[in-house]
Amino acid sequence: MVTDQQLAEIMPNLSDDKRSMYLPFLNKAMDIYHINNDLRTAAFLAQIAHESGEFQYMEEIWGPTEAQMKYEPTTDVSENLGNTEPGDGALFKGRGVIQITGRYNYGKYGDMLGIDLISSPTIASTPQIAFSTAGAYWESHGLNELADQEDFETITKKINGGLNGYEDRCKYYDRAKDVLGV
Repeated sequence: MVTDQQLAEIMPNLSDDKRSMYLPFLNKAMDIYHINNDLRTAAFLAQIAHESGEFQYMEEIWGPTEAQMKYEPTTDVSENLGNTEPGDGALFKGRGVIQITGRYNYGKYGDMLGIDLISSPTIASTPQIAFSTAGAYWESHGLNELADQEDFETITKKINGGLNGYEDRCKYYDRAKDVLGV
């Protein structure tokens, strides 16, 4: 369980109001998805701090950028995301603290949570769902085990598909380990 003070130290740009609003959802998701030791907690917090800009962005900012245009059918990216209809890119853009993206992932994590994210994709950015999808993603990709091994680089690749923002992620990881006494 993460305390308010720990979260404030790990994510210093997170406002007091948002921190108190999100902390119960964060702790509940961590409990449900077995993010239950300091190594797992540090890795999880580091990744979601980076992905969401310290919980400032529960939705991907949509341009569309050149990269986001690849979310639209029919590209290799859109096929990997399960985006089959024109407009799927914006409709199933990254949401939540881990930024799930694509029709396929909205269906998969919605099914895991027992909710219809395909019909109502915007609810993926609500606090309860934002943290639940992150926890479900984390556990379903074996990231607890990688966190136990301190394989932060592989965790990053499994979340990001590469090492985009790796230096920033490492900054949060080092800070979280320090705060948690790892």
